[in-house]
Amino acid sequence: MNFRFWTRALATATVLGAAALLAGCNTDQGSLAGNAKASKPVPPKLVAEMQKKDMDLQSPILIRLFKQEAELEVWKQTRSGEFALLETYPICRWSGDLGPKVREGDRQAPEGFYSITRGQMNPQSAYYLSFNMGYPNAFDKALGRTGSQLMVHGDCSSRGCYAMTDEQISDIYALGRESFFGGQRAFQVQAYPFRMTPVNLAKHRNNPNMPFWKMIKVGYDHFEVTRREPKVDFCEKKYVFDAVPLPGSTRPLTFNPAGPCPAYTVDAAVADAVKAKERADDAKVAELVAKGTPVARLNTGIDGGMNKLFAAHVPGGAATGLSDPEPPNVSLMSAKLPGTIPSHVNPPRSLEPEAPPVVAETPAPATRMAIAAPEPSAPQPASLPTSSSGNFFSSLARRVGIGGAERTASTPAVERPSAAVAAKPPSPHPVRTVTPKHAAPKQVAAKPAVKPAATAAQASAASAAPATAPAAAFDSRFSAMR
Repeated sequence: MNFRFWTRALATATVLGAAALLAGCNTDQGSLAGNAKASKPVPPKLVAEMQKKDMDLQSPILIRLFKQEAELEVWKQTRSGEFALLETYPICRWSGDLGPKVREGDRQAPEGFYSITRGQMNPQSAYYLSFNMGYPNAFDKALGRTGSQLMVHGDCSSRGCYAMTDEQISDIYALGRESFFGGQRAFQVQAYPFRMTPVNLAKHRNNPNMPFWKMIKVGYDHFEVTRREPKVDFCEKKYVFDAVPLPGSTRPLTFNPAGPCPAYTVDAAVADAVKAKERADDAKVAELVAKGTPVARLNTGIDGGMNKLFAAHVPGGAATGLSDPEPPNVSLMSAKLPGTIPSHVNPPRSLEPEAPPVVAETPAPATRMAIAAPEPSAPQPASLPTSSSGNFFSSLARRVGIGGAERTASTPAVERPSAAVAAKPPSPHPVRTVTPKHAAPKQVAAKPAVKPAATAAQASAASAAPATAPAAAFDSRFSAMR
């Protein structure tokens, strides 16, 4: 009898111990308890801005990311139900090129619409704080795209992520945390190659990613005209925004990312406003093309971008990955940085093989520019078939037909090629390389100069104020959530 009692007691203790261990691995409460970084209050400066803009501390948020401009916007819902811009943060570093992420290890930062739940918030990040973007989403998976652990995090270093300074991610993380405390189940992240303006669309009209960009621009336009978070669904390997059942239908809509779309409609007022914006944008793009707006040069390999504010404080950062080198900007160099740039940060640069030396007696070859000569019209993107179907979304989907530990940790760092290797003709599949941390400065005399990299537009810096506003314990407040 005594033996049975102790056997049962031991078995019960083992089960309870295992359950406690699993709970510690899979719940927020265990990791958040006593975590000073994750529990840091929203800075008083942001709280005051919320009050000024009729926002509640715990109202929902929405984030927009722009690669070319290297900016992250935090939008917050006002008491009217619409979203208003709360703060714009310059992005310290992002990697890859303009265009969506396609496969594991390609160093591309994702583009598209992603949903962030509280389970994707990582208070124990190796890069101060972070949240997982949720790549691949259902659209990415339908196209067979691969990748994992793509983050927005601190440390200003990226291999497929959007990297901020530690001070910036502290603010952004706190804003997301408070929105969950207020009842928001997930906040939306919209990631774009650039601001979807007629000027940018005209410049990039020949980019093979344009069909995909026009598809996600529909969601961009929905947000622009309504100032409300667009509802996102997927079918026929395409995005669908703000779909509602047909009038008189009593059946809920069911979407299959790879299957046919159900019969749906969009609220007439929203649809009309979006169509009007599209017509105005298309007319402006056509006007810019007719005036000879140059076509942006297609980069065969760049190492991402960095906001000019940060680039001005990084040796060799004058070229931020998407534009030609610029002379030092005194105002940017003297501007206060919204956070600390780690010493290991490398500026964006071209990853193309270097050009052979230039003979002094001959004119120097033309510098690689971010734009090319104007063309009379915008040809169809190469390798992307078009469709004669009258259905916009269906034809667009057929045209698109395209699919890390944090920072895509599975991507190994590769040494830059030697001068002998660089002199060989470039491969049709350029190898992306990463400059090792603390690399010695390049000697121009011993090695041909790197071609100017290409990049980001001007941004407004957000200053991080000392955090003094009170906040309840992160773990207890999360446990109270439904």
